[in-house]
Amino acid sequence: MEELTAVLEFEIFSYKDFSLTVFNIGVVVATYVFTWLFLKLFHLFINRSIKRRDWMERSTLYALEKLAAYFAYTLATAIALETIGIDLTIVLAGSAALLVGVGLGIQQIFNDFTSGLILLFGGTVKVNDIVEFNNTVGRIIEIDFRTSKIKTRDGITIIVPNSKLVSDNVINWTTMDDLTRFHIKVGVAYGSDTALVRSILTEVSKKHPAVDRTLPVKVQFKNFGDSSLDFEVYFWARNSWEIEFVKSEMRFEIDEEFRKNNVRIPFPQRDVHLFNKP
Repeated sequence: MEELTAVLEFEIFSYKDFSLTVFNIGVVVATYVFTWLFLKLFHLFINRSIKRRDWMERSTLYALEKLAAYFAYTLATAIALETIGIDLTIVLAGSAALLVGVGLGIQQIFNDFTSGLILLFGGTVKVNDIVEFNNTVGRIIEIDFRTSKIKTRDGITIIVPNSKLVSDNVINWTTMDDLTRFHIKVGVAYGSDTALVRSILTEVSKKHPAVDRTLPVKVQFKNFGDSSLDFEVYFWARNSWEIEFVKSEMRFEIDEEFRKNNVRIPFPQRDVHLFNKP
């Protein structure tokens, strides 16, 4: 017993009033191991509870686990520092001025962190939602406290600050109505039969299998453009993730029908007038 006591009290490092013993290191290691085990048990308990009862969404569970991990490891670190003889009050008092300066520099990080909490606890977007912002469409694959990961339709994973998903204009395709209206722009040459153009656009839209047939297809004569008569065809569809491919297929069909009916799609034109000097 005396030998064990001697081993535990063996000083590994000492400086003035500070000393680090084998016992101190053992307590620190035990503290972090206990914290790790506690978080594992907490994770298992929450997951089993969710499987038995659907009382919590996955995003909320993730946020709860993250908060528990941050709190547990912060508490473990405080206990570890106290165990090895470091007075936390002195440390905090000495670093107060530094923390003020650092705080001014991490305002954006804190904003992202706060936005992360908003998203995780019932925000406007969740994991697996399809969103569109800044002309980018992608599926949210992960929401962390500061940033989120979004996988685009090209298979590229981008990391977005959470504040962008909270403050910017974001379209959440997943939470919208099942049917969404889309449109295709097309221009035809001056002198074209506008009634024929409307008929072609309507029929092509109705024939595509992705277009909903319970709601009407609308064609608008938008404008007399510089080089063309501008039309837009509006249709309703469900497949928002693949909608760009649907539009592409419809453009192929529109182009084919225009060729069959001698409807020309013009290119930009300019009139040049030449004058002979006397």
